[in-house]
This record gives sequence, C-alpha cells and structure tokens, in this order.
Amino acid sequence: MAFDDYFDEKLYRMQNTPEVKEIQIHKLRKHLTRFYNQSPMIKMFIDSQGVAPEQMTLEVFRQAFPLMGQETMRGSMASEGVKEPGYIVQMISTMLGIDPDDYVLMCATSGTTGEPTPYFFTAEDLEIMPRGTSRGLFMVTRGDREAIRKMRTIQGFGLSMFGAGVPLVESLTRLGVACIPVGAEGGTERILKFSERFAANCIWCTPSLAEYMVDTALDRIRAIGFKQVFCGAEPGAGIPEVRRKIEEGFRAKLYDGMGLIGGLTLHSCAEEEYAGMHHLTDDMFLFELVDPETKELIPWEDQAAGELVMSPLQGYSMPPGRFSSGDVAQIFLSPCKCGEPGWRLKMRGRTDDMLKVKGVIVYPAAVDGVITGFVPRVTGEFRIVLDAPPPRVAPPLKLKVEYGEGVKEEDLEALTKEIEGEMHTKLKVRPKITWVPPMTLERATHKTKFIEKTYEQE
Repeated sequence: MAFDDYFDEKLYRMQNTPEVKEIQIHKLRKHLTRFYNQSPMIKMFIDSQGVAPEQMTLEVFRQAFPLMGQETMRGSMASEGVKEPGYIVQMISTMLGIDPDDYVLMCATSGTTGEPTPYFFTAEDLEIMPRGTSRGLFMVTRGDREAIRKMRTIQGFGLSMFGAGVPLVESLTRLGVACIPVGAEGGTERILKFSERFAANCIWCTPSLAEYMVDTALDRIRAIGFKQVFCGAEPGAGIPEVRRKIEEGFRAKLYDGMGLIGGLTLHSCAEEEYAGMHHLTDDMFLFELVDPETKELIPWEDQAAGELVMSPLQGYSMPPGRFSSGDVAQIFLSPCKCGEPGWRLKMRGRTDDMLKVKGVIVYPAAVDGVITGFVPRVTGEFRIVLDAPPPRVAPPLKLKVEYGEGVKEEDLEALTKEIEGEMHTKLKVRPKITWVPPMTLERATHKTKFIEKTYEQE
C-alpha cells in the first residue's frame, strides 16, 4: 500500500464545487439505503419519516434526522444500570445492523468534557480514513510524493484508545509515512529521546504539548530539526499568538488539522497568515451550521459562524445522521490565496466551554490568544476560575495567570492593566487577574484544561 493507492486528485480538486453536490446526494442515498436494508432500527426510523432512502434530498434529510450531540453516542457508556461486559459493542452493532465481530479496531475520544465517545472501525473504515488523510498531506507538500515518502513522524497524540492514536498510525503507514508511535502518555522525555534516536522530521501532537516542549526543551527540539508540526484536538494552532510561539520555538511550519474518523479531513495550508482549515472531504461528509443555543439552522454563507454539524456519507465508524462536533467555528467560502480547494473554517471554541459574561460570549481559546500575546512577561499558562456552573459567569471573569521568569512584583500592576485593556478590546470583557509564580499551574501534554471549577471543590 502506498500514497497513490488512496489519493484521488480529481476528487481533491472537486472540493467546494457544484459538482461535488451531486456526489453528496448520490452517496447520501446510497449510505441510507445500505443501513435501511440491514438495520431494522434504522429502517423503522426512516419509514416513520415517510420518505424512501433513494428519494432523499439534502433538505429532507436535515428535516427528518434530528440533531444529535456527542452525548447521544456516549450516553449509554455512563449508564449505571448496564453491567454486561461488551454491552456498548453489542448496542452499536445492533443499531447499525452488522456483526460485532466485523469490528477490527476500537477506540474512543479523550472524554475530557464527559464520558468518552466510542468509535469502532471495520476493515472498510480503515480503508476510508487514509483517503482523507492523503488529501491533507498532498496539500501541505504541494503534491510532492517524495516529500511524503521521506516523512518520519512522531505520533505524539494520546496513543492508547484515542481517535488520533492507533487510527492515525494506521492511516499514515498505509500512505507510506514512517511512524514512530510514542504517544503523549509516553511523556515528553520519551518523545524527545525517540525523536533524536530515529531522526524524526515531523511531529503530530496537541498545541498544548508543542507549547510545553517549547517551554521546557527548546534547545533539544531545535537540535532535532523538525520540519513540520501537525497539531489538532484543540483550537490552539489557529490562534496567531500560539502559532507564533510554536513556529518560532520549533523553527518549523505549523499545520492545524481536524478529523480522521470516517475520513473527515480539515487541514490548514502553508499561507503565512493563518487562513483557516480547508475542508477536503466534501464527498465524505455533509456540513451545516446551527445556533449554539437554539440549534436553529444558520444559512451557509461566507463568514457565517455557528456550531458545526456533520453527517457521514460512508462507512460504519459513525451511524447515519446529523451530529454536532461540539465546535463553534466561522466558515469562509471564497477561494484561499494558496490556490488549494475546499471551503475553510476557523475555530472559535467548544460549546462545552462557552461562557457568558454580562451577555458577552467568551471562549477559553480566545482568552488563550490574548494571554499568549504577552509572552515572555507571562508564561502563557492561565486558568479561568469558575465559582458556579457555566455558561453564565457573574462578572468579573476571574483568571489565574502565571507571570514570566524575571518579572518583578512591582511590574504586575501595569501588566494587569495592559491585559485587561487587551481583553476588553478583543473580547469585550474585563477580567480580574490573580498572579501566580511560573510553573505553578499544571502543564498538559494531552489537552489543556483552561477552566478551574471551584464549585466542585466545595
């Protein structure tokens, strides 16, 4: 197996065009018909909507299938009443109408905002994922197959049971990319050691881990000579201040990404100014925007913003339907200056993390952008302190912020005013800052938890 066994340049160039809309309708009908014929549960649901799968339109599909959040998929995992071993496998396979023994790989999300969402893969699903991944690699290398073949990449996301763990390794190796699967749980020292020993030239990890390596092992990462840093799983790689810190630290190009499961692929390009992530799998997933609070459909227009809703058009790793990713983003439909295809999006934050301060919506990722902009006078580490459950926050917004090495106590009052002013200008809120010494706050190598919930400690 190699890159060209999975990459289809014709489909790649077709992204965000009228032609791909015809493919979407055809694949949606085929996808629904497949499950209609093999799953009594799905057949019963579709019949109740009064429309045959082969006659489904995009508009009817959106009306017939209710919006489901990740809690729909993970809810049963938290059930206190179910004790039978393997019940979740049996439940999902029964719903999809397939033999549970057809699953060849099982994993889940990190579960940082609740119970982890399970994802199970058949052999067919393992063939689908690299088709999407190949398009991201094609874009960042400008189609240079030799550059892809020479990649020697550290897999630095959580390796065990995570979607970006073994499934990512599986996809990259099928595309001919040499993988060093250390995983975030191996720790920074192990990642650095194997990067040095095996001459890694790129790394896939969270922005949090990349920042941590810049803070704690700057000379070593520069000596290794990484050429590319591929980040995902959290919004940091799209924040200008965070991007600058990582790119200057690694002396490497940083790429932002999202997807993998079901073939989903969104990937940033090589533009100097971050232009968002290109969606490169219009033929594999449908997308919509809804209001994060009312869940009403938002018109799909250039620069519209809302909660992302996606619908798979193939495979078994996700059931047929409309699923919220839990992300709030802004979309851009006009062509990118880089010349590569696909509409683009910029992440604003997670619906789970949305805060309201005097009616103003604030996301931790946006706060991160402001705080990181004051490095090195701050370390970049902070916590939003909540005394009551979100989303509503009684003003002022409380922050714990680490001041930087060498910053004197008498300098903190002026620095406080600067940060307050910048946050008011950019986010329309004024925080109350509590300063803490460097290295006081726990560092994250998986996903950073920006929120400290004091109400759970009482």
